[in-house]
Amino acid sequence: MIMIMISTDASAPAKRRTKPSPPENKWRTGARERAYRSRLLEALRAAGERRASGPRAVKEAADSALALTARGQSRWSRAVLLRRRSRLLVRAGGRIRRRKRPRRRPVGPTPGTGQPEEGKKVRDRLRALGRLVPGCENLSTASLLEEAADYVAALEMQVKAMRTLADDLSAAAASGNGRRAEG
Repeated sequence: MIMIMISTDASAPAKRRTKPSPPENKWRTGARERAYRSRLLEALRAAGERRASGPRAVKEAADSALALTARGQSRWSRAVLLRRRSRLLVRAGGRIRRRKRPRRRPVGPTPGTGQPEEGKKVRDRLRALGRLVPGCENLSTASLLEEAADYVAALEMQVKAMRTLADDLSAAAASGNGRRAEG
């Protein structure tokens, strides 16, 4: 937002600019967190009904609830949803055909031609970041950083929601234990 002030006074500045406010983080809204919590509870109940309540089932439930809350608007959420879908197809006996892609040769100078060490470190770290964020292995630097920032914000919201859920469950268990001891 640019604010322009025109003044007839010679001592006052003719123009004043204000910095635009940073965009709101969509993951820091209470509505988004409530939506995630309800989806997480549904997914955990479904995992419990399937008798797959181990740590892996909890992680899959949390990941799929997070991806559903993102509504497939980001690359990482679509990758999580597709990964979940492919697992379900395999479990149901469906066959997933994957075409074999030819290996790409690395672009850039060949090893040993005086490649700067700092550039290699940055590329290695970007490659590692791409492996950490689902579905972001082959993205440009700008897109990768944008997806990673969104994924980190989503994970922060996930941690906050899970802490709240754990606190609520432990408080409910404590109050339930107190009633049993009295009765």
